[in-house]
Parts: sequence; C-alpha cells; structure tokens
Amino acid sequence: MAQRHQRGWLKKEHRKQGETWMLHFRTVRESDGKRVENKIPIGLVKELPSKESAWRAVEKQHLHINQTDFRARVTFACLADHYMKHELGEQTESVSPKAHSTIGGYQRVLHNRLLPRWGSRTALGIEPLEIENWLRAIKREESLENPTLDKIRRVMSLIYKHGQRYGLIPRNQESNPLTFVRCKTQSDYEAVILTPEQAFAVLLNLPEPERTLTLLAAGTGLRISECLGLQWQDVSFAESLIHVRRTWVWGEVGLPKSRASQAPVPLHPLLAEFMQSWRQQTVYAEQSDWVFPSLKLKGKQPRVPNMLVSDHLRPAAVKAGVIAEDWDGRFGFHNLRHSLASYLVRTKTDPKTVQALLRHSDVKTTLQLYSHSVSEDRMTAQGAMLQAILGVGNG
Repeated sequence: MAQRHQRGWLKKEHRKQGETWMLHFRTVRESDGKRVENKIPIGLVKELPSKESAWRAVEKQHLHINQTDFRARVTFACLADHYMKHELGEQTESVSPKAHSTIGGYQRVLHNRLLPRWGSRTALGIEPLEIENWLRAIKREESLENPTLDKIRRVMSLIYKHGQRYGLIPRNQESNPLTFVRCKTQSDYEAVILTPEQAFAVLLNLPEPERTLTLLAAGTGLRISECLGLQWQDVSFAESLIHVRRTWVWGEVGLPKSRASQAPVPLHPLLAEFMQSWRQQTVYAEQSDWVFPSLKLKGKQPRVPNMLVSDHLRPAAVKAGVIAEDWDGRFGFHNLRHSLASYLVRTKTDPKTVQALLRHSDVKTTLQLYSHSVSEDRMTAQGAMLQAILGVGNG
C-alpha cells in the first residue's frame, strides 16, 4: 500500500550558521523498503521567528516530500496519467512547449494503444520481451509500418522517463523496460516519386488555386501544413523569399516543425508569377489573409488538406497516369516533397543545398554543415525543378 500524504514536522536545530528550522519527514528507502526519517533545512530562526513563518517558507519552496513507495503497485496507468497532466496538459515555462499536433498524436497513442494493453499492469513488472512481442503482433495483425511502431515505443519510454524524473519509479536503467526493447525504425513504405513530366501532367488537370498550391509544394518542398499556414504577409516578392511562420494542422494554427523548418524558402521568379497571378484573382488578398483560404468559411480559415488531396490532387494524379484509379496506397502532397528531394539528388545537387532547401533537422546528421549553403545555390536548385516541370509544356 502506498504511503499516505504527509506534511512533516518542524524542529529547531543548532547549526554553524545559527539556530535553524528543520523540516522532518519520512520516506521509503529504496534498498529495503523501510520507512526512514529525513530532514531538510528551511531557514534561520532569526529570519523566521515564528513557526507560522517557517511553514510559509516551506510552502514557498514547493518541497516534494511525499515520495511514492517503490514497493507499492504503481501501475502504468498511474505513470501515464501523471505524464498527461504534466507534459500534455497546460504548457508552462518549465516544460518545452509541444505543438498541438504532437500532443494529439501522443494522446491517441496513449488512449488507443498503450492504456488498453498495459494500463492495469504494474509499471515495474512489464518485461522488455513482452513489449517486443506485442509490437510484432500488432504489426502483423494491423499491417503497421515500422515508424508507427517506433512512435508507440518512444511514447511508452517517455512515460517511464517521466516517472523516473518525478520519483514515481526508481531512477535506474532497469526500471525502464523500453531501454531493452528493439524496434526497427526504417519504413518499408516506398513513396511514389513523380518525374517533372508527371508533375506537369498533374498540374494540367488541376484548377486554380489548387494548381498554384501544388506547384508551390512541388517547387519548394514546403509541407502542406506550411503551405496552408501561409498568409500574404509571409510572401515577399521584393526579397524573393517565403517566410515560414506558422502551420495549419487539424484545424488549428501551430508552429513550424522545428527551428530548421522556420528558415525562409526561396521564391523563384517562375513560382512568383503563379503566386502573383493567384493574388490578383483571390478576393482575400490583404496582407493578413490566408494565401489559400476556405471560401466556405469566407476566408477565416485555410483549406482542409485531406479534402484537397481527395477532391483534387489524387484525381489529377489518376488522370495523369501517375497512380491507378483503384490504387489503395498513400498519395498526397508529401509525395511532392519526396519528388523534389529525389530530383535534386539525381541531378547531383550539392547535399548541403538539398538539406537547406528541404529544411531538415535530423539530430543524427551534421545540421550545422548543411545549413550554410549559399542562397543563390538554393534559388538555382529550386528554379531547375520549376523549369523542368513547366518547361515540358514548351517542348
């Protein structure tokens, strides 16, 4: 049974600095589970003359004296609940802010995967091989990709690390079973890569503004959430730059994916012509208006990405012969980002330029080296892709 909540008690003690208030309390010793007495200095009696003032000092220090009994049956659900309240709840300065899309993704993993399977189990009683076998089983039964399984593993590990940080479970390697869980991270999925000729054929089957939006994604490598998060004030025709300041994900405005993602993107003259033409057509052309607004919502919000794919991009790809009508694989705007990277690599573009243009921020790569490419090189690389797409119509 877990120990009950305690306030502790105050005693005066003679120390080198003078008579001192000491807060006494009991904790459970991890080595043998016995309750032992501890004490913490609160302040000098000359500065805190009354016991009431000493108690006020205790409250201000926010001391954590109610340590969880490690011998108690701390369930995984208890750890998960604590994690959700402190890490996925109200964001504070002490916690690195998470994007609402990240919070939503973690919550779905918790409620749909982890809690139903492990919630009632004692956290310290879950074995690494149990978790590995479970991950293999759901991969086989639900045809899940390796990155999805790795995300489940990472969220579960975060919950254990959180419990260790707050003293809910012991702070040793063995207390986090995910340390010993092996999980492949590389996806078996192969993205559909469009050639410039195919991309041009897709564009021909799109109306405006879907055509400009698709060309924007294909030529810059911007994620669809970044494209839809653009306002006209972010598009600098004078500087030939597109500033990435926000995203549009799941009906909410969010921050770019990483610090690297906030880097401005070159606006090549070919692309600028399409963007200027669309601005002249749209009724929402003010600086604070969305570049690709929802007409149904009278410009108050951007378009919905999944509807853009199902209603426009995918049908255009079918008409262009890029994918079959009955093809059940994934196809969306991210394929355009893959296609840009593939084209640049295939044309032997300097890797530093590719890294900067796509604004990757993988901690396993030397990001500092990849972030110093000359802007002219990036502009040339982007222009080559745009000319390749648009030039096939003049061949």
